[in-house]
Amino acid sequence: MRRAFAFIAVAAASCGLVTHAHAQALDMSHGEQVHISSAGPQTYDHDAQTVTFVDRARAVRGDVTVDADQLIGFLRKKAPAPGAPPPPKDDSQDGTMGGSMELYRMEAVGHVHIFTSTDQAWGDKALYDIDQATLVMTGKNMKLVTPQDVLTARDVMEYHSQTRMSVGRGDATVTTNDGRRVRADVLVAFSAPSDQPAAQAGKSAPAPAPAQSNNSNNGPLSSGSSKLERAYGWGHVLMRTPNETATGDRGVYIFATEMARLIGHVHVTSGQNQNNGASALVNMKTGVAIMNPAPGQRIEGLVIPNDASSSKPGDMK
Repeated sequence: MRRAFAFIAVAAASCGLVTHAHAQALDMSHGEQVHISSAGPQTYDHDAQTVTFVDRARAVRGDVTVDADQLIGFLRKKAPAPGAPPPPKDDSQDGTMGGSMELYRMEAVGHVHIFTSTDQAWGDKALYDIDQATLVMTGKNMKLVTPQDVLTARDVMEYHSQTRMSVGRGDATVTTNDGRRVRADVLVAFSAPSDQPAAQAGKSAPAPAPAQSNNSNNGPLSSGSSKLERAYGWGHVLMRTPNETATGDRGVYIFATEMARLIGHVHVTSGQNQNNGASALVNMKTGVAIMNPAPGQRIEGLVIPNDASSSKPGDMK
């Protein structure tokens, strides 16, 4: 028998589950009740204040769904509302269905799949801290897919809902659907705020659904996926477009303008031509780069001339 459990107290609590890059973000911190179900038994541990669901466990809030082999909800006594009488001293109301308890953390273990109507993320384990609105995902073959891009990482993926910040650690890569790529040992990407309010300015629009209130539209895995604004990389940074490749020790890339700034052992390659320096400001769209040398050193470049055997009359050599 499939068993279901609705956290009645959650509607009054700040509760969420997030993941993107782009970084990419799945935000369950606003809106309606969280419903958790599983094909196996539900176990409530009074001492640990946890409730565990096993065997095809699922948590749903609004447009966000979390599937895993096991889901663990961490509970605590809910603080009384201002002016409300204090709760009874006994714990007779602290059971899994007790109204004095609230969910403050959720852990998903095994074959984790987090998705909305537009975005999806996969990993082996995910932990969401509701108070901080932060998700940490670990495991093999971690991936976050949105309509605009794909984020992968080897070691850890994080999403911080309040700042719309996605973090990938260990050969982290963001690849956009138009062929641009940013890769680094540690990659931090920020999503732009949702432009939905601006687009509706001056127009009569229906009120948003509860699951889309506040910041729930501003993350890569929110019910309305937003675009990446900028990405910072540290360690073995690579920025690539269909026409240009730039590498360095650290750097930042602005997605709207395709401008990149790199520092440390910088190499900028266009076709077979390459320039090397200590830092560079590169327009990845036009290929124009301003290269700077290290103090006391010179800019180095490699320019491959046209092959005379394949050139045509009028070609520059």
